Amino acid sequence: MPDNNNADAGGRIRRKLEEEIAQLERELHYDLPKEIAKARAHGDLSENAEYKFAKERQHLVGMRLQQLRQRVAALSLVNLTKIPRDCVGYGSRVTLVDILKKDETRYQLVTAEESDVGAGLISTTSPIGRALMGKQAGEVVEVRTPAGARSFEIVRLQTIYDE
Repeated sequence: MPDNNNADAGGRIRRKLEEEIAQLERELHYDLPKEIAKARAHGDLSENAEYKFAKERQHLVGMRLQQLRQRVAALSLVNLTKIPRDCVGYGSRVTLVDILKKDETRYQLVTAEESDVGAGLISTTSPIGRALMGKQAGEVVEVRTPAGARSFEIVRLQTIYDE
């Protein structure tokens, strides 16, 4: 049941994000107000490093919470049934050969939250991931990297439906 595996992956990602949201909300609404109150008790706020740090942290936590909530909302809009059956998409496993170096590399395309380049898990939004999306086995893709342009041939493609 590949669809169940991907639904489980989506659920895991959502749970991970929601756990971080809960942790940050506790910090924002419970821990940081305590720190700010404690720092205020020390007197002059203009030269109070503890107060400034707590206020800066409060701002950063608020921004991160907003970012996480937007990501959770975006994930809820993902329709896993629209993943292509015959070309690279989310969950696909691809084997690439570098045209110049003849090196072979294997990747699986995942969400940004799941990515781990060392384990061969690359985000669909990474430069290589974006270049591969919608391509089929046998195609050559051009990838712009910080080290310059590289060309890869897709020598093997396994979609989530092939598992």
